[in-house]
Amino acid sequence: MDESDLELMLKGYGVTTAEMLYRMPDHRNVLNTYVWQHMDLAPDYPRLFAFIEFWQDRIEGPLQAVRFVHRKLIRPGEWRNVTGEFLIN
Repeated sequence: MDESDLELMLKGYGVTTAEMLYRMPDHRNVLNTYVWQHMDLAPDYPRLFAFIEFWQDRIEGPLQAVRFVHRKLIRPGEWRNVTGEFLIN
């Protein structure tokens, strides 16, 4: 069963966005871009590197460049457990 994004964020995962610049298989002088986004774990980036390996093995358009950014959406100082709630009104 897949974990939810919140469960992954609590384990240290963050959003990784990669821009892949690749050559078109039929027209080698034409460059195209592909944007990939997934929850991944820094600094190893296992899902990103698995996707790059998949691309190199199965897709005919050779990669020219890959740029990526990573952002943790929940940081240690931003998460706290709420044990109660007061309603005023």
